[in-house]
Amino acid sequence: MPPNDQAVPGRGGAIPISLLATAGFLSSAGARVVDPLLHAIATDFTTTVPAVSIVVAAFTLPYGLCQLLLGPIGDRFGKLRVMLGALLAYALATGACALAASLPMLTVLRVFAGMASAGLIPVGMAYIGDFVPYHSRQVTLSRFLNGIVFAAILAGPFGGLFGEYIGWRGVFVVLAAGALLVAGLLGSRIRGLPDRQAAGGFSLGNYRRLLRAAGSRRLLIGTWFDGLVLIGCFPFLAPFLHEGFGLNYAEVGLLLSCFGLGALIYTRTARWLIPALGEPLMVMLGGCVVAAGLLIGMATRHWQVFIPVELLLGLGFNMLHAVMQARATELLPDARATAVASFAFMLFMGQSLGALAMGGAIALLGYRAAFRIDAVLVLLLGLWLASLLRRTDAAPDALADRRQS
Repeated sequence: MPPNDQAVPGRGGAIPISLLATAGFLSSAGARVVDPLLHAIATDFTTTVPAVSIVVAAFTLPYGLCQLLLGPIGDRFGKLRVMLGALLAYALATGACALAASLPMLTVLRVFAGMASAGLIPVGMAYIGDFVPYHSRQVTLSRFLNGIVFAAILAGPFGGLFGEYIGWRGVFVVLAAGALLVAGLLGSRIRGLPDRQAAGGFSLGNYRRLLRAAGSRRLLIGTWFDGLVLIGCFPFLAPFLHEGFGLNYAEVGLLLSCFGLGALIYTRTARWLIPALGEPLMVMLGGCVVAAGLLIGMATRHWQVFIPVELLLGLGFNMLHAVMQARATELLPDARATAVASFAFMLFMGQSLGALAMGGAIALLGYRAAFRIDAVLVLLLGLWLASLLRRTDAAPDALADRRQS
């Protein structure tokens, strides 16, 4: 990593943004790399893609559930310590996935991998929230999201190439080795990095504070729908491209990488888009862009159209999702990991159900009809979330920053 990318100044010291982003990359890659491999795994275990889609929910469901525990642990004992333990557990569980002898065994191992991965992205976001004022937090979070973006860019080609030429098991070996490397780097630096810890004992009481606040409840409900209709459909684009256009896994992976390029466009323009559009309009346009991309993709008979379609999906998704993430970091300024954990819990509960529902809709209606229905739901989601943000208190400003100082 270049030295000038290793840290971002913040309250209380330097933030190891590149290290956090790399951990985010591994977490996101662990979830997304399976997408182009669904057909290969189904073939290996002599079953169907809808049946294998259980491995998507097996990762995301425990990912969300574990937030309820890892958030308060991060607030109490330190967020970097939670991330270090999560990296080690992630390496063990992901490496074991390569040895799975059956679909049920792979599903169980993906559960453990999802549980471990839960301690990476949300806790990293909360760590940034502890040390970066809100007025510059979305820009800093966009730098952190570069790790997730590069996972979106690389997970498709990486998973596709392995699925085509080596086999899906090798993907998990490489991810496990990467997690061990990042854990070693974080462990060697952890004593010299700032890490806020809460006074007192371990407590789940902050969840009651979230539930009592109407604005927090609305944001978390909106987050659940975000996962349900927006993220839940994405894993099925890979098998659609393979089955609908006869593309091999490597070609599908390269197409999926365009999603990451669209996300990269967002991270490079966030510092201008956010003040120019404002958060409600950003969310509404994001939903419109994703819906347009899905409808265009389902209308075409030419795979080349999916190059701009994936760009639109990556851009629109991040326009909508990044605003929700930034708002989540201010729900509980004095217990930020708990707040972001609640956000992630609702998001992945929605995503898990969304993946199962999308698999069922595809089995019943076919890919194109299911994606068209989802596009309409995404459009409605963007409009509703924009209205929701307008009703919620104005975005946190210097007042929130003074509460943290």
